Amino acid sequence: MEIIFLGTSSGTPTRTRNVSGIAIKMINSKSWNLVDCGEGTQHQILKTNLTLNNLQAIFITHVHGDHCYGLPGLLASTAMSGRTVPLTIIAPGTLKSFLENAQKVTQTRLSFEINFISIEDISKFIEVEEFDIELVNLSHRVSSYAFGFIEKNIKPKLNIKKLKKEGIKPGPAWGALQNREDVLLPGGKKLKSQDYLLEERKPRKIIVSGDNDDPWLLSECSKSAQVLVHEVTYTYKAAEKMAKAQHSSAKLVSLFAKELSIPNLVLTHFSPRYQSVNTTRSSIKDVENEAREFYDGNLFLANDFDVFHLNRNGKLVNVEL
Repeated sequence: MEIIFLGTSSGTPTRTRNVSGIAIKMINSKSWNLVDCGEGTQHQILKTNLTLNNLQAIFITHVHGDHCYGLPGLLASTAMSGRTVPLTIIAPGTLKSFLENAQKVTQTRLSFEINFISIEDISKFIEVEEFDIELVNLSHRVSSYAFGFIEKNIKPKLNIKKLKKEGIKPGPAWGALQNREDVLLPGGKKLKSQDYLLEERKPRKIIVSGDNDDPWLLSECSKSAQVLVHEVTYTYKAAEKMAKAQHSSAKLVSLFAKELSIPNLVLTHFSPRYQSVNTTRSSIKDVENEAREFYDGNLFLANDFDVFHLNRNGKLVNVEL
């Protein structure tokens, strides 16, 4: 599984960080999904190998502008790219009228159908092409959600040792067995697929959270997750002064991740006050130091265009784009 960060700032962009946007996909797959679409997201996409024609679904965590103002422009550009395949948008219901009005006022005509699904109409799970999606309601100034991306279509591993021991050479029979099909060999020997398949591994899961001041709302969802991507807008001291904003601090999220034994934690959505270099003002290093004080797992502070791979053993690795 792959995560590509398109924007890691909160509220407003900075010279080095755009506002929220995250791509989730399977490694080596052209299909991808977008979580949040702050202003300028389509510009960020141009700097990656992602294409709008291969975008499967857009998930919006909540209606604040730094998470959705980029939608009208992205949809218009998608139409101008020649897309004709329907596009699914899963978002708070009020965003539907926002998009319809933007298209009406600007006389934008889309070349593809939008399949808009209101989050409020989903009980807990929804399915897209390569993932099952678990929804969690969060705590923020407006309704906000987290999305748990659970991989589908896990192919079982063949018991190659057993196949070789029985003299069954690599070929079409191996592929059929892996697809859970029984095989009749020349000579009449029948192979039952279940006899040559190893126990399937558990599906991997990545949680991408919207704005949220109570990480413990993700407790149940996190029990089966290998990765948590969570907003950390402030340090703990700053968050106390900004309580009405209902955002999380590095301390709060790190304590939660440690308590739930989440092996990989990625922090994002940093206040513009935290500069990328040390200055007399606050630094992003302050956020990192606070997080490392309370969490001893695999920790990352995301930057724009960071690419992460979650391998089959559940370890998250930062790779070059």
